[in-house]
Amino acid sequence: MQTSSDRREYPAHWEADVVLRDGGTARVRPITVDDAERLVSFYEQVSDESKYYRFFAPYPRLSAKDVHRFTHHDFVDRVGLAATVGGEFIATVRYDRIDAAGMPASSRPSPTTTLAGGRSAPAPPVSDEAEVAFLVQDAHQGRGVASALLEHIAAVARERGIRRFAAEVLPANTKMIKVFTDAGYQQQRSFEDGVVRLELDLEPTDRSLAVQRAREQRAEARSVQRLLAPGSVAVIGAGRTPGGVGRGVLANLRDAGFTGRLYAVNRAVQDEELGSVPAYRSIREIAEPVDLAVVAVPAEHVPQVVAECGEHGVQGLVVLSAGYAESGPQGRERQRELVRQARTHGMRIVGPNAFGIINTSPGIRLNASLAPEMPRPGRIGLFAQSGAIGIALLSRLHRRGGGVTGVTGVSTFVSSGNRADVSGNDVLQYWYDDPDTDVALMYLESIGNPRKFTRLARRTAAAKPLVVVQGARHGGAPPQGHPVRATRLPQATVSDLLRQAGVIRVDTITELVDTGLLLARQPLPAGPRVAILGNSESLGLLTYDACLAQGLGPLPPLDLTTGASAGDFHAALARALADDACDAVVVTAIPAVGETSAADEALAEALRSAAAAAPAKPVLVVHVELGGLADALSRAAGTAPHAVPLPDERPARARVEDVLPPDDALPSDAPRPEGARLIPAYPAAERAVRALAETVRYAQWRRDAADPGKVPEYEDIDEKGAADQIDTLLARGEGLTLGTDQTCALLARYGIPVREARPAPTPDEAVAAARALGYPVALKATAPHLRHRADLGGVRLDLTDEEQLRRAYAELTGLFGKPEELRPVVQGMAPRGVDTVVRAVIDPAAGAVVSFGLAGAASQLLGDTAHRLIPVTDRDAASLVRSIRTAPLLFGWRGSAPVDVAALEELLLRVSRLVDDHPEVVAVSLEPVVVARYGLSVLGATVRLARPPARDDLGPRTLPVY
Repeated sequence: MQTSSDRREYPAHWEADVVLRDGGTARVRPITVDDAERLVSFYEQVSDESKYYRFFAPYPRLSAKDVHRFTHHDFVDRVGLAATVGGEFIATVRYDRIDAAGMPASSRPSPTTTLAGGRSAPAPPVSDEAEVAFLVQDAHQGRGVASALLEHIAAVARERGIRRFAAEVLPANTKMIKVFTDAGYQQQRSFEDGVVRLELDLEPTDRSLAVQRAREQRAEARSVQRLLAPGSVAVIGAGRTPGGVGRGVLANLRDAGFTGRLYAVNRAVQDEELGSVPAYRSIREIAEPVDLAVVAVPAEHVPQVVAECGEHGVQGLVVLSAGYAESGPQGRERQRELVRQARTHGMRIVGPNAFGIINTSPGIRLNASLAPEMPRPGRIGLFAQSGAIGIALLSRLHRRGGGVTGVTGVSTFVSSGNRADVSGNDVLQYWYDDPDTDVALMYLESIGNPRKFTRLARRTAAAKPLVVVQGARHGGAPPQGHPVRATRLPQATVSDLLRQAGVIRVDTITELVDTGLLLARQPLPAGPRVAILGNSESLGLLTYDACLAQGLGPLPPLDLTTGASAGDFHAALARALADDACDAVVVTAIPAVGETSAADEALAEALRSAAAAAPAKPVLVVHVELGGLADALSRAAGTAPHAVPLPDERPARARVEDVLPPDDALPSDAPRPEGARLIPAYPAAERAVRALAETVRYAQWRRDAADPGKVPEYEDIDEKGAADQIDTLLARGEGLTLGTDQTCALLARYGIPVREARPAPTPDEAVAAARALGYPVALKATAPHLRHRADLGGVRLDLTDEEQLRRAYAELTGLFGKPEELRPVVQGMAPRGVDTVVRAVIDPAAGAVVSFGLAGAASQLLGDTAHRLIPVTDRDAASLVRSIRTAPLLFGWRGSAPVDVAALEELLLRVSRLVDDHPEVVAVSLEPVVVARYGLSVLGATVRLARPPARDDLGPRTLPVY
């Protein structure tokens, strides 16, 4: 509850940058008393019709009283927000809390009202409802400003205890009615006295969240599209003589055949052209609009350039200049100011310290990068935070693509450099519905908003493969230029969470390219069964072993012998692909001595024609790098130079509709004909199989994603009681680890009973505890160095009477010291079973995570723990239990009795619900959890509470605060 002392404090945390529907940006902030002139200027630019819709009457100008009322707020009962571009208002929104008598806050009397005779009476009680009203400048209507402001004012209202908005709108004001009705909140509508009255329940709903995220996706995708598909580009800092960064990018843009208008900008320019491109001393001198500016000037000159670009209406910047956060504290502050300045003018930034952006679309042909050669057009999207890695990825795809265009080439490429603004999340939003991108490859050194990345990755992966390699995994900190929160989770955990979201996580850029090529060229396999055939027995065995190591199901290799012809390969591959017991085929091939390039072409044609007949199964080739088979497979397919003898001796030709024409018949920008299949070739069996295994796992995830499961409801959960208990406990401090009784009480509210353990500071008290609990009992030392460590001798089990208990007590104190050091407890024996550990934690970067593993040193040493993001569905819980390597111990390994896995899955779901329902529960540890044949027993539990940090993935849409 706000007090009188803090009601007028400026709420700086309400400030936010947002992306609008057209891809531009605006700043949302509270209106203050200093905004009087801005408000008047804004109102003067609003049309008479919009003013009429706002005030229900002609209202040509604001009176001094109006200006005072609309700029003086207490930020509790009266709040006004403005959307600004270039520091000027483009829209406003305001709410006034309504008291129980229906009176708005702006006209409410003081807390006490003086009555006749000098008596005082309290003012009407404050309600949780407020009136809300918008006004959007006509020039900015249709940009989604009002919907963005509604999200922000609703979040502010909820923070201030307001649960409902009421708005009165004229029926003719259809745009504003649509803003309210499309928001997704539960609402009621009525019509009275010629006015439509809308009442909105501000509690977020699944629909309102879906609407918000859909708007977020469209806006952020559009903002990236404006960068990648500009109609005009200016290179600022292009040198007068060849050489240098700016002049190099200018040449790359020109040589790539950029289809839009191209300009060079250099303050020292004397000629009208630079490298046959129109040249100007300033961007202000360019008469036409400029959509994108590539900035290649020293960092100290960038602020002036950005200001000029903003004044000229430039939509986006690619800042190649270095000297920012990567250079230290001064550079970091310079980077913050760069972002603030650009967003003030509604521009988005790639960079600084960026390598550039590329779009190979025939209608655009944009190479605004330092890459000297335009990549082949294709279906693969690339994102790299590092320029050096970006060069390597482009080079490898170029080499591995051979003469192919339209398949393994690049659709778009973004190198974000310091990732101060445009990030991998933004590019994912663009790729999600980009028709030119089928496969997304990303090199990441940091993830600015992991929760959002995981959400976007899950949605993207459901539509198209997303392959990620993460650098700086073991360096302890992200690169200096990337200001992100550090995670406390081990990399194995991060990898698990990414895989849960459908991300194909690989370790090297070689694997990134290997997997990307397979996904771009071949269909997804239906399962893990792999047929292996070829003319090298040794390569076949190596491939077989590699499949087993990757968890695939290889069939016995088929050795065609070294004398196999192209026709033999064709026949064997056709048979394997027709076999229902096979989901994918790996072909191994070594060249014969003296074999010519024509033989390579013939073999490639034979493999392609056989694969074309079974379009639902992927085919890979493992080759020895002595011949030209890899190049032949990568080149566009056509009629083989020599006929391929098939078993029936008919000439071997691939069907025209199944293959590409020869290179000279295919323009570089021509689309790939439907049905064409290009077979990826790998120089090592383990590389091919690793790529195939990742594809198999992704295909399985894709099938599972169609039914992600559900978060079950449990009637015995007391959510409100738990919330009240948590609030009471946190009122005593900001963070605390609960005592045993408090822990047990809180967990019990979620149907998680903890087996009672009684302190035993003396032998007599141990005996009394055992009598109360009932024999048999366990005696445990709970000192930190002995807790849950039966292997150290700190636990005595199955004590059936007083004599055994006293003897065990004497042994423990004799071995480990005085009772006050051991902190012994007595606990009733649980049924025998498998000891497990269940934990949940809120990581500052990754969010809420639940973990599961078997108890004991072996699992800890092996790191055999699995993880899932919260909230966990029933399918997540089932996969979590089965994903650890020691899972067979739960299912009757080597004749042992299987345990109650269903009870274990339910426990995981209940822990997930507890943490998801109450973000104040920042850590839960249940150890050990003994899972018996029927049921389970939680023998130890700890819970930690703390006020949760602000979540940047919930609430209204915002750009990251740099």
